[in-house]
Amino acid sequence: MRTLVVGSGFVGRALARHLTRSGDAAVLASRTPPGPEGGDTAPDWIRLDITEDGAFGRALDATGADAVVLVHGPSDVTWCVEHPEEAMHGHAEAARQVVRAAGDRRVVFISTDNVFDGEAEAPDESDPTRPANAYGRAKLAAERILADLPDVTLLRVSLIYGWEPADTPKWLNFFAACVHRLRADQPVTVPFDQWTTPVLIDDVVAATTALVSADSVPRLLHLGGPDRISRADWAAVIAGQLGAAPDLVVAEPRASGRYAGRPASTCLSSGLFGTHPATAGLLPRTVREGSRLLIDRHTAPITRSTL
Repeated sequence: MRTLVVGSGFVGRALARHLTRSGDAAVLASRTPPGPEGGDTAPDWIRLDITEDGAFGRALDATGADAVVLVHGPSDVTWCVEHPEEAMHGHAEAARQVVRAAGDRRVVFISTDNVFDGEAEAPDESDPTRPANAYGRAKLAAERILADLPDVTLLRVSLIYGWEPADTPKWLNFFAACVHRLRADQPVTVPFDQWTTPVLIDDVVAATTALVSADSVPRLLHLGGPDRISRADWAAVIAGQLGAAPDLVVAEPRASGRYAGRPASTCLSSGLFGTHPATAGLLPRTVREGSRLLIDRHTAPITRSTL
């Protein structure tokens, strides 16, 4: 299996590394090269502006890809709200280019919980979409275009988290941002009224890999973690596992900060993930399990003086 992973951000890099280390062939494709990965299993990379007419088809020919995973941007919700036309073009035009060239290849499109408005506590695949921001509208437009493909899975994923270095370009995922601030003894100001079902990057990679290689896949699938938790409560879990001072987590209303453009609830549930043959054996981890794994793997708890 040779997979073209379009998008070299946090998720794309993790997926391509996993496929390469597992013995499959993976090629990253994006406008700009990914940061240095190191080691012998760093995936290959090619330059691609997927919105450029014909560029995606040429990338397929150049790589000989059997399957495609789409994890391209723009994905910063705040940026999309401020640049709605660019966000729509970046997702919808990319989808059109894929439909024109993908043929009968397996395509997995990583979509978002933001296709819902947050009114339902944890919508599943049967719930009607109703995006409340520009990011959700752009992703939903891409979903509808890609639905014409013969072998596609639209994988809506809740908030993805994992380890990233403090000097990562652009923005850090929520978990990494909290860890680096708390370890620097800096406050983390987060909403107590914005809820999500976080998913560890390892579990997203495992699900995506299964969907790329399975004989039969669902056309629409939700992936949310088992915990429905507010960002403030999750930050408190991270602080406790690090040994950081609890009062460094400052809870505020969602409307007061950078999460004002997000729905109050960006949670997902699924009627298929645990039963479909492609994903039935996978079990997403709780935030306590995932956060503990990442902290143990990448850092040490903070030691505070008792004086």
